[in-house]
Amino acid sequence: MNDIDIGKKIAKYRKAKGFSSKELANLSGITPSMLSQIERGLANPSIQTLKILAKNLNIPTFMFFLEDTETSNLIIKPNERKKMIVDNLSYELLTPDLNGEMATVIMNVPPNSASSEKLMEHHSEEIAYILQGKIKVYLNEDEYILETGDSVKIPTNLRHKWENPFKENAIVLFSVTPPIF
Repeated sequence: MNDIDIGKKIAKYRKAKGFSSKELANLSGITPSMLSQIERGLANPSIQTLKILAKNLNIPTFMFFLEDTETSNLIIKPNERKKMIVDNLSYELLTPDLNGEMATVIMNVPPNSASSEKLMEHHSEEIAYILQGKIKVYLNEDEYILETGDSVKIPTNLRHKWENPFKENAIVLFSVTPPIF
């Protein structure tokens, strides 16, 4: 965990709410010089002072303790995707990593291949969208042919399998929560 600069966060929220240092300090019962020292990292506020500042800024106190997200790490260029090949199937991870609550993947299923020999189940929920081609999906004992533009929801623990008995590649976009790879 990186060091969190609470003073900078206070200043950021203060400015976003349109308060001057003097206005927020007066509302919060501290001196403007104390607020200035807190914002510059020269003084550490008490928990009580943080609660009062948060109340006057109309935000939950915990907002001062959240790490900032490095937004550049959220962008994934096509040549930077993590790729995995299992038998003939290839998977490209569209999310930066498998941290978090969801992963989104592109699955490429060549002709005459399948995701597994048997129906599989897992403790994740999936939504899949057929980007290209057509594919057979098995959901428990039922079989369905999905074509470009079709989608399917696969609930947690539903036994399923993907199969491409057709002559062209099938490309499936799916999101899984929580990630299972």
